[in-house]
Amino acid sequence: MWVLFFSFNRKLMRLNCHRHCCLPLRRAMSRPSVLLSPLIFLCLFTPFTHASPSTISEWNVPKPRHLPLLRSALQRESFNGEEPDLWAPLADQGWRPCLVSVNAPLPQKSQGYLQVFLDGGLNQQRMGICDAVAVAKILDATLVIPHLEVNPVWQDSSSFMDIFDVDHFINVLKDDIRIVKELPEEFSWSTREYYATAIQATRVKRAPVHASANWYLENVLPILESYGIAAISPFSHRLTFDNLPSEIQQLRCKVIFKALVFVPHIRALGDALVHRLRYPKGQSQAMSTDYLRETTDRNGEQKPQKFVVLHLRFDKDMAAHSACDFGGGKAEKLALAKYRQTIWQGRVLNSRFTDEELRSQGRCPLTPEEIGLLLGALGFDNSTRLYLASHKVYGGEAKISTLRELFPLMEDKKSLASSEERVRIKGKASSLAAVDYYVGMHSDIFISASPGNMHNALVGHRTFENMKTIRPNMGLLGPLFLNKSITWSEFRQAVVEGHQNRHGQLRLRKPKQSIYTYPAPDCMCHA
Repeated sequence: MWVLFFSFNRKLMRLNCHRHCCLPLRRAMSRPSVLLSPLIFLCLFTPFTHASPSTISEWNVPKPRHLPLLRSALQRESFNGEEPDLWAPLADQGWRPCLVSVNAPLPQKSQGYLQVFLDGGLNQQRMGICDAVAVAKILDATLVIPHLEVNPVWQDSSSFMDIFDVDHFINVLKDDIRIVKELPEEFSWSTREYYATAIQATRVKRAPVHASANWYLENVLPILESYGIAAISPFSHRLTFDNLPSEIQQLRCKVIFKALVFVPHIRALGDALVHRLRYPKGQSQAMSTDYLRETTDRNGEQKPQKFVVLHLRFDKDMAAHSACDFGGGKAEKLALAKYRQTIWQGRVLNSRFTDEELRSQGRCPLTPEEIGLLLGALGFDNSTRLYLASHKVYGGEAKISTLRELFPLMEDKKSLASSEERVRIKGKASSLAAVDYYVGMHSDIFISASPGNMHNALVGHRTFENMKTIRPNMGLLGPLFLNKSITWSEFRQAVVEGHQNRHGQLRLRKPKQSIYTYPAPDCMCHA
């Protein structure tokens, strides 16, 4: 039995288990002749703190896929902030937020009540809310606070008012559209359950993706005029980004950047996390349940530190849909193939291609190891404070062990806040994502391991505020990671050169692109 323990791969020690366990365990493993103490024996079976695997096989420590690069990255010296441009804020790019207020009064009479039912995760729902406001404006309708559907993946039943400050939302938009929190009694029958029973005349079921303003005027306005109410479901991505009046475009930006703020308890927890990242000595307060009483009394004793927010989009849903190989061997391939069959009946476009083909085209999300190597090549080091924004990492702590070894100061919600502080967001995917979004908007730098709704939302918001955001060059990185003979110096040079203009430089929106990701020129003016 003891032989079994000694045969463990020594890379197991690179996992960041409980701090009181790792050090003695690492020392014991370096001396095979030493018997494991009871404490060490217990640690081997102690659950990891920041992520949990979804199957037993995922407890296995994956072998680094880029070991030569990883060794070189681990041997690099700490720069201690000496790289002059690394943390420098974005230079003034000559663009400013430009949301011109429309002074025209609201129509005396509303055309009726507009209901929308929104699916997807937090950021997909945020975009849907903005589109709903725009459609209500186009129709001169009264918007009912949107209904958020239960997320089929995360099973989150949070309502609009659980996540967003509804009074702030209504107040900011009071001069633009009419908004009510709930329907009047005469329309109380118009519920999700009502529309689930049969085809109803007041439901709009087939709104096309990216529908034009004219489509709504021709298809939804008559329903409002006939019945006084119209319910659109589904409503995700149901309004075009092109050929709309400038006032409608700017209204969408006003909603997403000004009107949609999180409820006070989410903002308070986010502020506490940001404070503890800026002033790490204050982490002793993390076990206090009263984070609202945190003050900056001790700030004079400590210079605020800079930090990076990394959105590690590496959940099982993403891993399976990408159809890429993440180094977990046959067991992982079978598990992901089974998941694809269960969720999408095997209909995943990428599954037609080999892993090498996908990676050469930059179509595979970066693994935690690869995003760590990218950050290291860009100049971040083991003194960098990193906040990990992710709901659930596929493969658990074992998958992020190399990332944690590269960046030992990596934190997340669980490491910075006590379970008592997190009780109001526990098990609520949208609230958890909202906290990560809030911290992301208060970081010095934001980077995402792969494109997605969170990435797009923060890129757009940080562009609007002229904040530094690193966009990984997936087309460059895929071939680089396929090159097994590349040296660290070659890799680093290619990465630095390939990301020179990917640190938040403003990009103008092109036709069909989202205004929420590219707010200029629709919602920004050239100074």
